[in-house]
Amino acid sequence: MSFKKVNIPNKDTGLYSKALIAYLEENPILKPFYSYSPSVKGFAEAIKNVGSYNYDRKLLSTTLKEYYTKNAPVNISDATLKNIEKLEDGNCFTVTTGHQLCLFTGPLYFIYKIITAINLAEKLNKEYPANHFVPVYWMATEDHDFAEINHAYVFGKKVEWSIDSHNAPVGSLSLNSLASTMEALYAIMGEGENVQELKRLVSDAYGGETTLGQATFAFVNYLVGKYGLVIIEPDNADLKNIFSPIITDELVNNNSFKLVTNTNKRLADAGIEAQVNPREINLFYIDENGRNRIEKKGDKFEIVNSAVTFSRGEIIELIKKLPEKFSPNVLMRPVYQQCILPNVAYIGGPSELVYWLELKDGFEYYKIPFPVLMPRNSALIISAPISQKIDKLGFELKDIFSDAESLIKQFITQSSDGLPDFEKVVGELKNIYASLGNKVQETDPTLVATTEAELQKQLNALKTLETKLVRVKKQKEETSVTKIRKIKEYLFPNGALQDRSDNFIPFYIQHGAAFFDLLKENFDPFEFSVTVLREE
Repeated sequence: MSFKKVNIPNKDTGLYSKALIAYLEENPILKPFYSYSPSVKGFAEAIKNVGSYNYDRKLLSTTLKEYYTKNAPVNISDATLKNIEKLEDGNCFTVTTGHQLCLFTGPLYFIYKIITAINLAEKLNKEYPANHFVPVYWMATEDHDFAEINHAYVFGKKVEWSIDSHNAPVGSLSLNSLASTMEALYAIMGEGENVQELKRLVSDAYGGETTLGQATFAFVNYLVGKYGLVIIEPDNADLKNIFSPIITDELVNNNSFKLVTNTNKRLADAGIEAQVNPREINLFYIDENGRNRIEKKGDKFEIVNSAVTFSRGEIIELIKKLPEKFSPNVLMRPVYQQCILPNVAYIGGPSELVYWLELKDGFEYYKIPFPVLMPRNSALIISAPISQKIDKLGFELKDIFSDAESLIKQFITQSSDGLPDFEKVVGELKNIYASLGNKVQETDPTLVATTEAELQKQLNALKTLETKLVRVKKQKEETSVTKIRKIKEYLFPNGALQDRSDNFIPFYIQHGAAFFDLLKENFDPFEFSVTVLREE
């Protein structure tokens, strides 16, 4: 397995928002919305601030040990055990990423986020040897958006688990009905040594009497646990007890709504569109009816989609007794994370990092340390056959980030009998009319508008001619045009990077567990670029 690495800067791909690019470039306009720069030096102050916060490290370590002992008694790596033990030390910090429990890990970026966290922890261990850094995957077991996580795309085919989730937290869903979905996956995978190994891992994780939360824990542990990754199940009564004062404040005072609403207005003034709009109460309630929003109606707290209501006194008392009944939404989850983990960095996707910019004021209000926000690594993996086709078509790697029509035009233009250089012609025409316009202005200013109108007619005629010539050339180069479209769809399904849809399984079948080593060796958390891995 031999790959050549090429980095394409995020800003040159056309795939990332101006907000993310501004953040990575440390544009002053965004400085009020985060605490530390996304750099090695930016971690020094974060380490100091997180180190001064009073975390219940013993409870955290004990809770993790109990969960691992119950769910993975044989498969815990020595590196993971060491990291869990280290969390009791005041000089130990976490580097966290979180994601939904996508079936069979879902899209590739699920894996990429975790590898980024692992690599960032290792890099910080070298940069700050007086401390220790632990990579953490936060399982979003309380999420209830089943339609977002109940499928995976393997070799372009959708493998789907179709059940009625009853709006329950997905981590609690029983896998008793998953057998047919697993068989559908196996049929797509085919045969081979790596296939057999992967079938065993899937069967061990997702087979039998288990839940999606337990299966995801086991599967991720099988795949990348050897690197010392610590997986946390946040739906835990003891951990939520730590969070309970903030739950109470959110219900009674609605401060998240006030603070985030104000921040979103400031972001809008800075030209940044908010990713998430707050509710008055940013919490859910979990019971036999599923995970449902809490709304305040008059002097009562009502649970949406149920007849359950509480008085203020009743709900405050329930938080004290059963904090696990309450679940943070997308805006409160980061606060929960940061009040139980000694966390110096959060690794997120492009949209995630932008919505974290909405939260800084809330962290300051709760006096909880804000982490360094780090983008996950992105990758484009190009097989040898596809790579050869790109070369034969005359493209450089940076070219393939253009849309299909632009690539086709580029190919047609650079072919031996290609199109005229219309950009050059347009430039020359504009220069001619600019000179002509100056003369007209001197002779009769009333004819300037007529001159400009004539220029526009000529430009329109050139555009029409160019469109017709491109159409003719496409017909003549039909085979190559078809290849270009197929390459784009293969590498950028639905116009997005392959890591937005493709699952890791095809790569595992080809390369085995070494695929994760390949990612780990080539990802650098401080390279803000798309890592193109080109098979040779």
